Amino acid sequence: MTVVGQEMEDRVSDPYRVLFCVGVGTSFFEASQETREAVLRALVDGFADLRGRFGVEVLGTMDDDRFRIAPSEGWPWTAYILADVPRVETVIEICNVMRQTRVEGSQLARYIYLEARVGRRLFFGNE
Repeated sequence: MTVVGQEMEDRVSDPYRVLFCVGVGTSFFEASQETREAVLRALVDGFADLRGRFGVEVLGTMDDDRFRIAPSEGWPWTAYILADVPRVETVIEICNVMRQTRVEGSQLARYIYLEARVGRRLFFGNE
């Protein structure tokens, strides 16, 4: 087996590499200042301690909010979390944060969108 082939074979048991894509909905911008502040607090609380709660290793985050001042209900998103996740079910649990977290009686997903792109660590470009 070639070195590249062995490297790819070794990655089969690696955790899932997940890009959580975060968008801001139109309803967020239409909400009152108090509601927007409540949404942001709920977002911080909902995604606090991902390692402790879900066993996730966050590799990095990116926020595009200084260059995108408008709803982002699809690509390009406003913010991203890149993480290693142990199980596909864990990805679902993290996505469920958007459904289970409430803001003024509504799901957080009413204001903030979340999409998870699930893959694996690329076999090159990691150093």
